[in-house]
Amino acid sequence: MLKGLSPYLSPDLLKTLAEMGHGDELILADAHFPGHTYCQRVLRADGVPVSTLLDAIIPIFELDSYAPPLVMMQVVPGDTLDLQVETDYLRAIRRHAPGAPAAERIDRFAFYERARQVYAVVMTGETRKYGNILLKKGVTPSQG
Repeated sequence: MLKGLSPYLSPDLLKTLAEMGHGDELILADAHFPGHTYCQRVLRADGVPVSTLLDAIIPIFELDSYAPPLVMMQVVPGDTLDLQVETDYLRAIRRHAPGAPAAERIDRFAFYERARQVYAVVMTGETRKYGNILLKKGVTPSQG
């Protein structure tokens, strides 16, 4: 166990976050997302809600400031969107990154196509529909 880090950050997830560079993308996928179909690098966080992982990741992950850093799926016509999902995610994100923008929403199939290019997918225990969120990594501000 490491001090100061969330116990929800597995060694594999920490390694993946550290390996990612500026512009690389990570999907925190709901439990229904076909992660293995679209991405070679899939990590597991079974039973862990996305908002819990966001609360653990965002303090150590710089969001991109040059492109939309948060992307979610648009609701399919005729389906119902639970607005609480995005509210919960943004609450966790803004706790550590107060200036983070709202998530951009893209078509479901566009999201799947984008998933083919992401650095990694983390399969979570999130069971709410449209519970996937893509994070784009930014440049960490200099400390000097």
